[in-house]
Amino acid sequence: MSASEEGNARAAGYTPHPYIGGRSPALRALAAWRMRWPGAPRVIALTGNPGSGRSRLITGFLMMCDPDYRKQLPLDDMDPATVPPDLPAPAVPSPEGRTAAQVLWLLADHFELSAARGEDIFTELAGREEPVTIVVPDVDQAGPVRAANEPARLIRDVLKPLAATETVQLLADVPRELAAELIAALPDGQAQIIDLDAPEWADPQGLLLHAETALDPALGAPELPYTTDPSARRALAAAMAERAGGDRLTLQLAVQSLLMQPEGFDPADASLLPGGVGEALDLHARRLGADPQVLRLMLAPLAFAEGEGLPVQLLGPLASALAGRDMSQDFADGMLLAAPFVQPVEASADDEDAGEDEGQEPEGGAPGAASAARPGGGADRALLRLAHPAIAAEIRSGLPDVRDAQTKIAMALLEAVPQQDWSQADPYIRDHLAAHTLEAGLLPQLLTDPGLFAHADPVTLRAAIEAVPLEQLGAPARTYLRTAPLLTRSQAPATMRAAFLETAFVEDGLTPYAQALHARGFTLPWRTLWSVPLTGVRAVTIASLPPDGEGAAAEAAEGDGSAAAGGTAAPRAVAALLVPEGTPGSRTVPIGTDGSTDGGPAQGDAAAQGSAEDQSGGVALLLHDLHAPQYLDADPSRAVQPSEEERAAAPLGFSRGADYLRVWARASREVVAALLSDSPITGADLSFDGVLVVATERGVTARQILAPVPAAPTVPAQRTGTTDADAPHGLEGDHS
Repeated sequence: MSASEEGNARAAGYTPHPYIGGRSPALRALAAWRMRWPGAPRVIALTGNPGSGRSRLITGFLMMCDPDYRKQLPLDDMDPATVPPDLPAPAVPSPEGRTAAQVLWLLADHFELSAARGEDIFTELAGREEPVTIVVPDVDQAGPVRAANEPARLIRDVLKPLAATETVQLLADVPRELAAELIAALPDGQAQIIDLDAPEWADPQGLLLHAETALDPALGAPELPYTTDPSARRALAAAMAERAGGDRLTLQLAVQSLLMQPEGFDPADASLLPGGVGEALDLHARRLGADPQVLRLMLAPLAFAEGEGLPVQLLGPLASALAGRDMSQDFADGMLLAAPFVQPVEASADDEDAGEDEGQEPEGGAPGAASAARPGGGADRALLRLAHPAIAAEIRSGLPDVRDAQTKIAMALLEAVPQQDWSQADPYIRDHLAAHTLEAGLLPQLLTDPGLFAHADPVTLRAAIEAVPLEQLGAPARTYLRTAPLLTRSQAPATMRAAFLETAFVEDGLTPYAQALHARGFTLPWRTLWSVPLTGVRAVTIASLPPDGEGAAAEAAEGDGSAAAGGTAAPRAVAALLVPEGTPGSRTVPIGTDGSTDGGPAQGDAAAQGSAEDQSGGVALLLHDLHAPQYLDADPSRAVQPSEEERAAAPLGFSRGADYLRVWARASREVVAALLSDSPITGADLSFDGVLVVATERGVTARQILAPVPAAPTVPAQRTGTTDADAPHGLEGDHS
């Protein structure tokens, strides 16, 4: 297959693909891959220079692979060798703006896999009887943060394992520097690189047709002497295509520049035809009587824009910051100057308020639950972006110091946050400031504000932080990084992200950061009282220690001021933790043959959770103050559990699963707080005054529930089906 076959196809009377307008050699190769033609490769890496038309080729090919879209194409008039068979549409996980892990879980969702871990996805695909077809476009656009180099991670962690899976038929659009890596380990004959800039895949006739069609007044071009005359139009198209040297983006920019502003263009002057993206920028500016450097400065903020695009209102201030002067007048006078190189884009709807009701239970879901969420969403507002990533690369390459430019952008974005209140910040600033500071080398200095941690999109912020060496991160950033998988998995709104982070800060000994979140305007469902890194806790129960005997002596020894006025100590609320025997500070409580103890809190469900050895001997209990971060040296057999009547009279109850817990008002059955854990919950209990103690494989944490308790309805609601039962007694509390 060669470029000359394009002419043979036209000579045979075949209609070119209406969207691509050529590329017959490449389309033949892709069609053979799709039908698994004998000798066709199983894996294809499609590559080429930026602007070579890879994305357009993939899009046009997928049109023919979609059963519904095929009906709109003149397939009967096209070269049969370029038309893939009518099969179910392949899986097409878009990596644009997504992490490698998100792309992988998109595939798991598409194929309805039951995998619980990323590596299990490849195993399940390998075990399929029928091959699966996967097309991954725009690998170079992967990742929520440009500087984090997500395309390389996507190749390494997802595409290479997919390519090595014999049951996977893979087509991926990849940057040239990554193409060889994708197929390096595959046997001969299983893989192929299609480089659209290589002579055997070049398409000069298609490029000429593209230019000639774009200049046709019948298709929207202005009526000019060199567009209405077919021979002049074809001559100009040929000159443009030759000067562009096969680069489709350069040709497209040249045509758009001409059509938007035809004045000052002489088709006989070859010096007005660009030979690259940079020349297209500069020639357009000069033809409109402007300084090319002014055009580049106007577009520079867009060259650094993250996510879907830059809000219009930020373009002028950021350009002024980069230029070191006020660019307002340049923008007022020069919109035609920038028009050929800019695209408007509609921002995705902001999901920030979804589920903001603190009584709503967070969605646990599969590990891929967050994979379809697009980062960088915001309220519907006007965004701008450059027409092609290659334009951004050209503008960035012309700046003397990219790091300095990013520093100026980051400072300007920070200044645009009202009173440094992240709740009032533009969603772009909130979600993408970290990406700008990452490339500026300033990200570690930014990661000290817990308000930013809570408000920023966790997918984007996590990707930026993970790109920084761990030793450069401060303690708050390391806490965020530890908590980030929980934030992304839960898709929690800002208030719940703040609640999860508040607990994480206490767990890591960063109490001032936890306190700062309460001062940032969040209505958190709880305040974390204490946390201990105690592992092996099998159950929790809340009890009270009487003021006499050993309990009173312990209180006096602690000297925490809990004694009542007049020297009479009040009962002390404690959390009794069922721990492995030998745990420092614990005491063993004997258990009878019937599983009962001598009145202590180890009765009921807790004893039943012990091993056979525990049942015949005893259980080890460790007492911790319920409201303060301190263990108690007291005899756990003296601790008294609430009675059934006291538990039933408590305003709050709870229910839990393997890694989530809900606190609800008994009177109304309304959920007032919901907790999602990043490790399995092994025990929990809730006190009368709303202190929730939860044990996980990581440790034990006590939270004071702050959410107001709804009043009971005046008329009892009629119930149907099953509901959460009142909390049973014992160390486990309610685990219905």
